Amino acid sequence: GDVDCVVSDYEMPGRNGIDFLERVREEYPELPFILYTGKGSEEVASDAISAGVTDYLQKGSGTDQYTVLANRIKNAVGRYRAERARQRHLDAIETARDGISILNEHGEFIYVNKKYADLYGYKSGEMVGEHWSLIYPDDEIQRAREDILPQVEEMGYWNGTTTGLRADGSTFLEDHRVTRTEYGELVCTVRDLSNETAVKKHLNRYRTLIEALDDAVYALDERGRFEYVNDAFVELVEYDRERILGSDVALIKTEDALAKAEDALGEVLSSDGPESYRFEVEILSKDGTRIPCEDHIGVLPFEGPSFDGSVGILRDITERNERERELKRKNDQLETLASVVSHDLRNPLNIAEGHLELAREDCTSAHLGTVKRAHDRMEALIEDILTLSRQNNAATDREPVALTAVVESCWTTVETDHASLVTDITRRVKAERGRLKQLFENLIRNAVEHGGGDVTITVGDLDDGFYIEDDGPGIPEEERDVIFHDGYSTNTEGTGLGLSIVREIVYAHDWEIHVTDGSDGGARFEITGVDFVAD
Repeated sequence: GDVDCVVSDYEMPGRNGIDFLERVREEYPELPFILYTGKGSEEVASDAISAGVTDYLQKGSGTDQYTVLANRIKNAVGRYRAERARQRHLDAIETARDGISILNEHGEFIYVNKKYADLYGYKSGEMVGEHWSLIYPDDEIQRAREDILPQVEEMGYWNGTTTGLRADGSTFLEDHRVTRTEYGELVCTVRDLSNETAVKKHLNRYRTLIEALDDAVYALDERGRFEYVNDAFVELVEYDRERILGSDVALIKTEDALAKAEDALGEVLSSDGPESYRFEVEILSKDGTRIPCEDHIGVLPFEGPSFDGSVGILRDITERNERERELKRKNDQLETLASVVSHDLRNPLNIAEGHLELAREDCTSAHLGTVKRAHDRMEALIEDILTLSRQNNAATDREPVALTAVVESCWTTVETDHASLVTDITRRVKAERGRLKQLFENLIRNAVEHGGGDVTITVGDLDDGFYIEDDGPGIPEEERDVIFHDGYSTNTEGTGLGLSIVREIVYAHDWEIHVTDGSDGGARFEITGVDFVAD
């Protein structure tokens, strides 16, 4: 079996300990060899050291010498095994495809593998003892000292792209990883990106971020073959990474998905096309399962005239589709229920209104006016319930709408008493015209009901939206969070649904609404996040 250590006397038949040591060293240069001899002399010790002895120990009297010998053996074998392990690591590093170096606490190279030295045009021995600044231009040296090394000190690692400087003065883009060991040394791993595609060069700049994404990211070369996928992509399609890389995109994309991707890429590559294109497709996992995904294809701003490939992001929308189907089902049920309820309410309400008119012909009573107001409130409630039940869907049928025209149209359809309108807005927005009209009608009606018959209502521009305000009594700050709740009203004649409808219309357009003080002390509703249309 393996020999861990040789312990030899000096005086032996046939040859002495020095002769034996020399024969051992011919085949085993590093094997621990302890010369344990009773013939002690400076000459023997000198010859032993010259021949490469690991340790030299003179025999003595008593048993304590054996304890000393045992400790010398353990120490020698421990160092030998540690050195062999270290050498195995260095041998592995020497055969690595990436350039690897180790820096001491002063930033000097204490180890450089051949690949690392070759990248910069040096021999390994020429770099050992040199400072790392030898292989970087001045701007990269400053960046390393100000950004990279502080992050390594804080986080223990850094990864990104840097510019390397070769011995002949030329530079190249490199993928660079720096890791701090527990002993304070820095292990640097470098890979030349000069011969990589433009797609991969850009992806390498953001590799740490991409690997942390929950969405599946992939890169295709100009032939439509996978050259990069992140962990989320591997998890989504359930293929091994080795199986994916180099494979045609048809591995996971259906014919329909391939056709859509080709159309999307054509749009992106056209001279006046968008920077990226998003569409929904189904992809195939390893077991043949069809996974509904949102595919987002783009082409990075590569250098040079050629097309080197594309980058895509796949987002599994299975759960989103299920939620949308469930939401649609509930919305349909809600609208059906609202329609049935309003129909069933309107029939007896119409009968009651008819009898009220007959009663007014037969007699005069103050109670009949109360009945009429109750009927009007019921009618308003029915209309608001129907409107609210239809506000749960997103506003998808948007078109350019002139705000001034909509506001002035609403002013003629709402009972405004002696109120006055000021319009200070000339812009157009992308919105569903009918819903936008409902929004302004409810806000105008709210201002008139709470601000008084002679209130002044102003509609004006904001940087990213518009506002409608009045000069009435305003809304107390403690009530501004609850005024949009269903059924909230300070007016006994109101339904409490007007502002709730406004909120749903705003949300359906992906806008935001805030309540604040008006310019003259009244209430001001600000709608922001609006998409304006250029003239």
